[in-house]
Amino acid sequence: MDLNRYIDHTLLRATATPDDIIKRCNEARAHKFYAVCINSCYAFLAANELKNSDVKVAAVVGFPLGASSCHAKICEAEQCVKDGADEIDMVLNIGFLKAKLHKSVREEIAAVKEVIGNRILKVILETCYLTDDEIKMACQIAKKAGADYVKTSTGFGTGGATEHAVKIMINEVGDSLKVKASGGIKDAATAKKYIEMGVSRIGTSSGIEIVTSTKKNTDEHSY
Repeated sequence: MDLNRYIDHTLLRATATPDDIIKRCNEARAHKFYAVCINSCYAFLAANELKNSDVKVAAVVGFPLGASSCHAKICEAEQCVKDGADEIDMVLNIGFLKAKLHKSVREEIAAVKEVIGNRILKVILETCYLTDDEIKMACQIAKKAGADYVKTSTGFGTGGATEHAVKIMINEVGDSLKVKASGGIKDAATAKKYIEMGVSRIGTSSGIEIVTSTKKNTDEHSY
């Protein structure tokens, strides 16, 4: 299992500087991670740093609360694409979902998908705030809205990915959408566990530790 090809190498903290982003891009290139995941203001910088590599740029939208206006999310996503982002990870409107304003949630996701075209759209559910039924509903809404992925967490909520939430998501979307697990994934064993469950992408700021510990274990057992 090539864990590096599942990893979105993530840096979303508020204090991240341009130099931090450049370092993260260089790390992603060196370890052949699938993508970097960064805040939208750094989409252009990351795209420029990675233009001669296979590493994708995933930019977050409506992050981390999901409570910005629909228009703001559309504009942010559109700017990310102009700046060179290959993928968008958007936070759905959690309050609207909990209020059962399903049409509004669906229309917002669909509008973001429309403006980014054939680029990948991942919808962040922030499962730590949702009941099982709300997770199922969020998956159905994302599917109807034309999203490509559902994603567990921002990493900024009260909890990250859990086996329970991931199992619900995988069962709910079947083969129609992919699932990204993120939030609190810090070691190779946890990453492998989610991949074996059926997850297609891992969001983590611990990607280097995950892949180097795997290589170290392989080396130790290769004599």
